[in-house]
Amino acid sequence: MEQNLNDKKKANRAAIIFVVKLLVLYLLFSQGNLFMNSVMSEGGKFYNEYIAQNFNYTQGLKYALIKPAVWLIKLFGFYAIHNEMDVMVVNGPYLRVNYSCLGLGVMSFLAAFIMAFPAKLKPKIRLFIFGMIMIYVLNVFRIAGLGILLRIFKSQRRNFTYHHEIFNIIVYILIFIVLYFWIKKNTTPIVKQVSDSDIEKRN
Repeated sequence: MEQNLNDKKKANRAAIIFVVKLLVLYLLFSQGNLFMNSVMSEGGKFYNEYIAQNFNYTQGLKYALIKPAVWLIKLFGFYAIHNEMDVMVVNGPYLRVNYSCLGLGVMSFLAAFIMAFPAKLKPKIRLFIFGMIMIYVLNVFRIAGLGILLRIFKSQRRNFTYHHEIFNIIVYILIFIVLYFWIKKNTTPIVKQVSDSDIEKRN
């Protein structure tokens, strides 16, 4: 009885440590990206010309999203042109890919979760790669989908106002599904981990 109580306390402590790590890492990554966006954006509070010209990863991500999205729009028979941050579908919508469109908040959560969760390194790396690719691909389809749908349903553009929120909800749901199966496959219950650790120490 006493052993079970101790195991439960240790499991609760481990769970609290995980949640604290997750929150700290998420804030670090998400706020770090916001800070770097200010550093790399002309007119930003912390703008730095050298970093903006040589290490602008947000601009690189914008281009990496825009280019395949435009290709998909053209695949559906619509003509589209683009620059570094805008997509314009001829006789259709004009889409601007801002910082909020990049999915960095969702990526920050996934990275924080993977780093905070107690599991082996290789499964973590695989989950990180799969999760980032999944978020990226879904974002490309979102941008392309908006261009196509707003070109077809011109009169319904006002109904697509909350596409950011809808995208985030869908991505988080998919991430939680992936995490559920990943955790189930790659970890053992915390109580068992704690008990096994105690046994190893005693030996």
